Amino acid sequence: MNGEFPMIYFTALPKTALETIVLISPAWAQGAPAGASGPGYEQFFIIIGMFALLYFLMIRPQMKRSKEHKQMTEALQKGDEVITSGGVLGKITKIGDTYASIEIAPNTEVQVQRSAIQTLLPKGTIKSI
Repeated sequence: MNGEFPMIYFTALPKTALETIVLISPAWAQGAPAGASGPGYEQFFIIIGMFALLYFLMIRPQMKRSKEHKQMTEALQKGDEVITSGGVLGKITKIGDTYASIEIAPNTEVQVQRSAIQTLLPKGTIKSI
């Protein structure tokens, strides 16, 4: 025997409580039977469904808001009352392709980019404030 234990002794040893608790039993460790697994269409449909949900809940509404904002900034005219993205309230005095001059107080004008104009207000809003 040369001081070595034969392999029979290691395989014949009973399982300890630690082995029973920590290790997964052979029944759970086995995979699915060979004929039960399909080609994986379920996983493919779930991923497609997630992308569709993401598109309809996040991407599409943002594109709609962006389109509405672009139409609003293209339709701006001299005399319109607006609010900028910084919260400045004023009346448009001059308008160009990329910039607009806004009168925020008598004889006080600031220039802002057209894309920074956030909201178009109804006429007479500044006087009512």
